[in-house]
Amino acid sequence: MRIALIGYGKMGKLLDQLAPSQGMEVAGRYDVGDALTAEQFRAVDVALDFTTPSAALENLPRLVALGLDLVVGTTGWQEQLKPLQTLVKRHNTGFVYGSNFSIGVNVFYRVAAEAARLLRDRAEYDPWIHEIHHKMKLDAPSGTALKLRDVLAAEYGGREINISSSRAGTISGTHTVGFDSEADTITLTHTARSRVGFALGALYAAKWIHGKKDFYEFSEVLFGK
Repeated sequence: MRIALIGYGKMGKLLDQLAPSQGMEVAGRYDVGDALTAEQFRAVDVALDFTTPSAALENLPRLVALGLDLVVGTTGWQEQLKPLQTLVKRHNTGFVYGSNFSIGVNVFYRVAAEAARLLRDRAEYDPWIHEIHHKMKLDAPSGTALKLRDVLAAEYGGREINISSSRAGTISGTHTVGFDSEADTITLTHTARSRVGFALGALYAAKWIHGKKDFYEFSEVLFGK
């Protein structure tokens, strides 16, 4: 299986390092600002995008139009989700996106959802989210924190869910969901030790989407629609 890496920062280099162990050959490596042409992707099965929000907004429609299956780990572009979904269906390609490709985080979403379901009728418990990442991360709140907010909101409806963010050092990523009352506090925390879990999840998604059609969120890859 031949893949192309769009974005060659820390995640791109890690994907490059891990791909052979997953039975994949890296057929192209492109960084932000590189020209992307049909000829470059003629022998590519799946492209993986880990760039920046602005680069993704420019690159993704072009790559879909080339007929490529895509895995997108970039966050901050989701205001264009509906137009891209339409484009994917028009070109009959496969597309997987996610706020976080860690399998552990996707289990964490489900645990948080269950806690919210159990507490949704308990007005005395206020929900909140805090996340902290390395100082080079561009978006705040993180895509994972925004996804957690959506997960809680699906249970709580219109109730306010406060999100706070910190950026410092080289922290891979920690997300905490809390429920606070006068009597006690419940906290659920996921801590990433490295980017390896994200990279392996993205490579798993690339294997899964190859030859499939339609638009999927990564949790649907793991748990079904």
